[in-house]
Amino acid sequence: MRILFNSLDYTIEPHACHARLFHIRLSENALAKFLDLTRDATEQRLSYVPYLRLIVANQLKNVLGEDFATRLQNIVGDRRTGGFTLSVGGVLTADQQVALGTGVSHLIGIPNFDDMTDNFYATFDVRDTDTSDSYLRQAYRSFTLHTDGTYVTEPTDWIMMMKMSEMHALGGESRLLHLDDWEALSRFSEDPLGSYTFDYKSPPSKKYSKTVQKTTFYERNGKPCVCFIDQFVYPETIDQAQYLNDLSASMEASSGTVEVQLPVNHLVVLNNHYWLHGRAAFEKNPNLRRAVMRQRGYFRTGEVL
Repeated sequence: MRILFNSLDYTIEPHACHARLFHIRLSENALAKFLDLTRDATEQRLSYVPYLRLIVANQLKNVLGEDFATRLQNIVGDRRTGGFTLSVGGVLTADQQVALGTGVSHLIGIPNFDDMTDNFYATFDVRDTDTSDSYLRQAYRSFTLHTDGTYVTEPTDWIMMMKMSEMHALGGESRLLHLDDWEALSRFSEDPLGSYTFDYKSPPSKKYSKTVQKTTFYERNGKPCVCFIDQFVYPETIDQAQYLNDLSASMEASSGTVEVQLPVNHLVVLNNHYWLHGRAAFEKNPNLRRAVMRQRGYFRTGEVL
């Protein structure tokens, strides 16, 4: 595979499973330096002291170089790509996983406050049994393609997800669709309902009681972007419901939808304006458990378009 950037500290290469993604691999030596510099940056300290999150990002930049942050921002801000996975060798503790994910996210932007966990990030488990009120934790059904932040007022420019642990899991691959790989983009974005303002409401588990109004499609730099999740949008007519149903079905059936494995300690970052993501169903197992961390947020002004 052609390596696009190679140093003693990290490499960047095309992703093996998706033509639009890049894969970034940190060296063991660079990771060890970062973990040593951030050994006191526990999950609790990062949660309690907001400025430490940016200190951790700066420590990552000190180890990998100023250009590392620029390269991340360029990838996420380039519509032709807009996403990457990142991996490290070895086993990380939960504190180290949060520190690494936080360092990466804060080189790209600032995470939104997550009402579901009252923190700047969320962790959640997927298990054999589920009593939640959304598809997020339901293991044995496909989690349909969607963008994040649909039901909140804050801008959600990007999303980062890291797999923290996994046991007895078969299936559950990440399902990804770049908007420009969707064959029916013009059909749905140019439909009059594409610019109709729908109500979005979240279920009680999200702990966000506001109703927000958003259009399904909007323009950014002269190109269509998307805001959609089937669970939280409230149409008012049968025609509107049919439009949303057909849109979701078309995305699910698109040849541009690709399943990507995300091993433990790997993270994925996507531009939320034109990447949709979901999850394939798991195979039934009473001992199934997967733990995931999520951060999502906005670009700092002037850093990423």
